[in-house]
Amino acid sequence: MRLSSLTALPASVQGPGYDRSAQAAGIVHIGIGAFHRAHQAVYTDDAMGAGGRDWGIIGVSLRSGDVAAQLNPQDGLYTVGALGVQGSKLRLIGAVQQVLVASENPQAVIDAIAAATTHIVSFTVTEKGYLRGPGGMLDLAAAQGAPSLYRFVGAALAARKVAGLPGITLLSCDNLAGNGAALKALMRQYLAARHPDLLDWFDAECRCPATMIDRIVPATTDADRAAVEAMLGARDEGAVVTEAFSQWVIEDDFAGPRPRWETVGAELVADVAPYETAKLRMLNGAHSALAYIGLGRGHEFVHQAIGDPAILPLIERLMRDEAAPTIDAAPGQDLAAYADALLNRFANPALDHRLSQIAMDGSQKIPQRWLETLAWHQVRGSRCLSLEAAIAAWIEFLRSDHPIDDPLADKLREAVAGPGAMELLFGKNGLIASEWRLVS
Repeated sequence: MRLSSLTALPASVQGPGYDRSAQAAGIVHIGIGAFHRAHQAVYTDDAMGAGGRDWGIIGVSLRSGDVAAQLNPQDGLYTVGALGVQGSKLRLIGAVQQVLVASENPQAVIDAIAAATTHIVSFTVTEKGYLRGPGGMLDLAAAQGAPSLYRFVGAALAARKVAGLPGITLLSCDNLAGNGAALKALMRQYLAARHPDLLDWFDAECRCPATMIDRIVPATTDADRAAVEAMLGARDEGAVVTEAFSQWVIEDDFAGPRPRWETVGAELVADVAPYETAKLRMLNGAHSALAYIGLGRGHEFVHQAIGDPAILPLIERLMRDEAAPTIDAAPGQDLAAYADALLNRFANPALDHRLSQIAMDGSQKIPQRWLETLAWHQVRGSRCLSLEAAIAAWIEFLRSDHPIDDPLADKLREAVAGPGAMELLFGKNGLIASEWRLVS
């Protein structure tokens, strides 16, 4: 039996604390993969359970119809399993109302964003989904192609302006340095090229707050789905698994109404930068190092790699001695305690987080995860032995027979095939963003 709104929940499974049929959609989320379903959608579900109104989510997949096939036959419902060392908890999330596939019905996506009830468009499209070219500028040719977030948002903003509707909040939830400011700059570049008459309206009416998101979400396996089915008594094709820990820090700068996420655990702050920088350089930086070093030593999962006595000291030094000194911490932000917590989270044996999943898209992740830390130390004449080891491991990964899932895969393999790999990757005209140049 497939999960649906008619499924009777076991007493052990928490359901939505509100009437789903009475909630209008107030959020369109582009990139509705497992991470969004385990993070922002859970906060939104909690906010509606605490009395919030009309914050249902319309999900959008830009290309693949997989998530639509998972969730639409289930009335948008799915379960989240929080896996901890002391057992797991399962809950049913009702925040997602439907999933649109942009490549199949682009006008439906534009109409959803342009709807008067929509106040927020959020994004988890991964680093490569922002289509940045050299210097972090928008690759306009790719952005004008099909499909891209810019095409749909730009067309919807034009429709909102014509209809006399207010602007909206564009909320990036991806691991980009200064993600709000980056999204705003990229969106303005697109509008300048395609909708120049919208620029002043966009600046006056729309907001792009920064965010920091933190929850480890491995890819769901068939074994996970079978375990959920045993607990739930119904088949959930959209199930996601995650750790118990979750954090969301949001810049309090919205164009209009928003859910009261702060009442259910999110932090609304004036400046996200210290939290974002710590996450990118400590958590994400350590994750990428674990991925490439761990794969090189034959490990499959994060908890195996962090348990390797040859790897653990490298990761501790990366976080405590290399990344932490580069971060201007916010008042009350304890980076030593953060490192302690990360090591415990990485070691969670209940969470089978595949190193190969983290290793994807290295060319898009490495600049903000490693290179800013390295650049900070270079200016001060100091070295980062752990990050240097991680870069060496990445190069060996590119030279190995591991599958490389990266938009620059062919160019990366070519760059490391012969001598001078560092220059070809990180030099003045290297493949990896030149503003973080390591070779002169």
